[in-house]
Amino acid sequence: MAITKTLRRSLPLPDRWSLGAVMIAVIVCAPILAVFGIALFPKENIWPHLIATTLPRYVTTTAQLAVGVGVLAAMVGTGAAWLVARHDFPGRRWLEWALLLPLGIPAYVGAYALVDFLEYAGPVQTALRQFFGWQTARDYWFPEIRSLGAAILVLAAAQFPYVYLLARAAFREQSASSDEVARSLGAGGFARFWRVGLPLARPAIAAGTAIVMMESINDFGTVDYFAVQTLTTGIFSVWLESNNAGGAAQIASVVLMMVVCLVTLEKLSRRKMQFFNLSTRSRPVTRRKLAGWRGYLAMTACVLPLLLGFVLPTSVIMSHALSNAELWLDSRLWHAGLNTLIVCGLAACLTVAAGVFLVYGVRLSGQRLPRLLLPVTTIGYAAPGAVLGVGILIPLAAIDNTMADGVLALTGWDPGLVLTGTAFALVLAYCVRFFAIAQGAADAAMERVSPNLPLAARSLGRSRGQVLTSIYYPLVRGSIASALLLVFVDSVKELPATLLLRPFNYETLATRVHEQASLENLGGAAPAAMLVILTGLLAVSLLARANR
Repeated sequence: MAITKTLRRSLPLPDRWSLGAVMIAVIVCAPILAVFGIALFPKENIWPHLIATTLPRYVTTTAQLAVGVGVLAAMVGTGAAWLVARHDFPGRRWLEWALLLPLGIPAYVGAYALVDFLEYAGPVQTALRQFFGWQTARDYWFPEIRSLGAAILVLAAAQFPYVYLLARAAFREQSASSDEVARSLGAGGFARFWRVGLPLARPAIAAGTAIVMMESINDFGTVDYFAVQTLTTGIFSVWLESNNAGGAAQIASVVLMMVVCLVTLEKLSRRKMQFFNLSTRSRPVTRRKLAGWRGYLAMTACVLPLLLGFVLPTSVIMSHALSNAELWLDSRLWHAGLNTLIVCGLAACLTVAAGVFLVYGVRLSGQRLPRLLLPVTTIGYAAPGAVLGVGILIPLAAIDNTMADGVLALTGWDPGLVLTGTAFALVLAYCVRFFAIAQGAADAAMERVSPNLPLAARSLGRSRGQVLTSIYYPLVRGSIASALLLVFVDSVKELPATLLLRPFNYETLATRVHEQASLENLGGAAPAAMLVILTGLLAVSLLARANR
């Protein structure tokens, strides 16, 4: 008995908060580990076939797509951020926030709208034929719309606000002293940007570009519609068409390795680019007024990406939605909307609750393991939805079948597929994919709460659960509400994981848009697409409010 007490004192047992935090971290990380496990031990090893045939093409195209989108988004986002943060020109005030609007448009919706606008029967080519008197497509040359270049353009137009948002904050935080020193040494406007402003903002630009490239690797709807073969489309092809889950997991592991390499390069680049503000009385840079044609040129440079990333897709989709008003009464649309509301709302609530529990449990725990697992749980946000689909569906299907066979053997009743035959797998995928949003919001909010408040509550006899509900929650509920909205909106827009994990005949708004657009029926897709856009704009408005 004395030995047991001594062991308990030297090796304290973890409390329920620590155990819960570890369990949540394991659940979030399990799909990623499952992908590598399935890839290493497949039922049918097709590595040699993949390497000899399709894998090099998938890797090359994915790399071209990611680099092309990253470079274009970095150029547009950085240029717009420099103009808005350092200059005053006509329309600057509304453009500063309007440039965030493309974030509310899913890239696949932008792809459908661009094709509809530029295709042979679209308004652009129709107007050209009428103006020049051309009769058929053989009479003139027009660039190929469904191509890698068009996919890069659409994805960059939808995602450049990631770079713009971070770069604008970096330019605004720079001190006026460095700009004044460069000006006194004779540096012009471009020289101050290239030699002073840009180097100081490079860590923020690199972080934004890395996010853009990861989102490009994750994309399925755009590249599938433009017939661009990437690693993500390869997962769908090998799994759904060739019926080879092991091969899909092997391709998914390649995607994960590319994402890990991208994140590592971004971290290393920031480690070598550390800049510090040595002054405690930093003055903001005074905006330079651009008058005449220079001001209108700056305004045009900011308006063009806004037109392509927001105005064009919204106008095309809205036009179809209004011209097909009867489709708003289609019961299938509202059934898909109800499914979306239920599954995404449930995922948002569970994700935020788990994120708050994890962060609070780690803060209470004095043990090392929960603290080490906390940053690891953000890996789901970097993993593409198709990869998570592989890592979730295959293990859950095996568990589901084993459970069903066991119940059937014991009771003679077949319960069916409880996990994969319902929306359970879909909710789990959303929770894993967007757990980083909830965890980051909860961690940042709780960090702002003075540690004296929970200590005082504990001294008055409150339990740890009561401290969470009565002390922390009232102080962090604004951040929790924001996290709920962001997770909900991102879940609504998520397409690859939804296509892989949804039950049979189960539609959400995203899958309805994809299904109708794949049938070249943009009119049928427009009402659902408008609902997705309006949902996305809610998150953009919240983001703009938080970054005033």
